[in-house]
Amino acid sequence: MNNAIKGALWSGLIWPGLGQLVLKCYKRGIAIGLAVGVILTVIGVKAAQLTFAIVDKIETQGGPIDLSTISDTTAQVSAANGGPGFKLLSLLMIGLWIIAVIDAYRIGRQMDLERGRTAQPPSTGHE
Repeated sequence: MNNAIKGALWSGLIWPGLGQLVLKCYKRGIAIGLAVGVILTVIGVKAAQLTFAIVDKIETQGGPIDLSTISDTTAQVSAANGGPGFKLLSLLMIGLWIIAVIDAYRIGRQMDLERGRTAQPPSTGHE
């Protein structure tokens, strides 16, 4: 398997930045991987906070808990706490993931081209 495909698959299917690490671009791979990890952590914390807010609101309302109560409470709490920040972080993470795949492919492609140039014997001109 050539380096371009290998790098793109590692970054696309396993974790962003991992393709760069496999292709020995350590600083770039660590930066991308950490950035996505931080974004996922922030999204997870925001989701947990939102979940706790929903559960607290349902508990304070009392009464029977049915699907419509959960749905209504989720809509109210999400409108108050979710906001555009959650969507922006999600888009940023997806964008970084796409950039990581493209970058790993580009790095691998360059490595493949350089390896192809060095693997060919020099031409003697007598062919």
